[in-house]
Amino acid sequence: MKTLVEKGRAFRALHETGEPFVLANAWDGGSARLLQGAGAVAIGTTSAGFAFSIGKVDNETGRDAILENARTIAAATDLPVSGDLENGFGADAGSVAETIRRAGAAGLVGGSIEDSTYDARAPLYETGQAVERIEAAMEAARSLPFDFTLTARAENYLAGRPDLADTIARLQAYQDAGAHVLYAPGLTDPEDIRSVVSSVDRPVNVVVGLSGTMPDLDAFRDLGVARLSIGSAYARLAYGEVVRAMEAILKDGNFDALAAAMPYGAISERLS
Repeated sequence: MKTLVEKGRAFRALHETGEPFVLANAWDGGSARLLQGAGAVAIGTTSAGFAFSIGKVDNETGRDAILENARTIAAATDLPVSGDLENGFGADAGSVAETIRRAGAAGLVGGSIEDSTYDARAPLYETGQAVERIEAAMEAARSLPFDFTLTARAENYLAGRPDLADTIARLQAYQDAGAHVLYAPGLTDPEDIRSVVSSVDRPVNVVVGLSGTMPDLDAFRDLGVARLSIGSAYARLAYGEVVRAMEAILKDGNFDALAAAMPYGAISERLS
């Protein structure tokens, strides 16, 4: 098993190749191992995928459960793992810093912090407060004994505030605060993505699992995107197949839908 120093260096280097790579988001140890076997070069956690797996909705599981799930995923794979750390589990900068320190202790070599408040009345932290939170996260990341790649997320589009100018301004502020990677989930228009990439000098992550109309890998390369994350899409794909199979059984009265299942032996071989 590689050390955290080795994983941290490897994860940081993936962002510097000039070629986009896929951050494959796993929701448990088994999915992480299977994604590694399928050729993934790095694993991300997914707060939504994990929440679904324990019968909850996103942003309701809490820091302890999120980090324990991340620990399980990191222990299951030899790949570098970056955590979906939601909004850092606290409005104050100290809570965000503690989340980063605990993420490192859980075996993560990267993590993302959102500027969402989860309050519909004021869904985004004011930019000054959001910057302080990223500064605290960066200070905590630098205190770890290995490279920890911090991703700062501007949540405008997911929070119902689809303002490209404000999104870019926030990302630029997070860049100035030291963030290693910048991320505005919900962007789908290639020209908007190009505008973000050209407005910052840090690697940019784009999530590809939210819309079926995204550009392909070659197009993302041309746009200058460094990283493509899957978000909860792999988990939703898996659970969607379970639901479709159950509905087909009840509708058709046969079990033909189960023939598409991955063979028991194939899964066992990949996990052994």
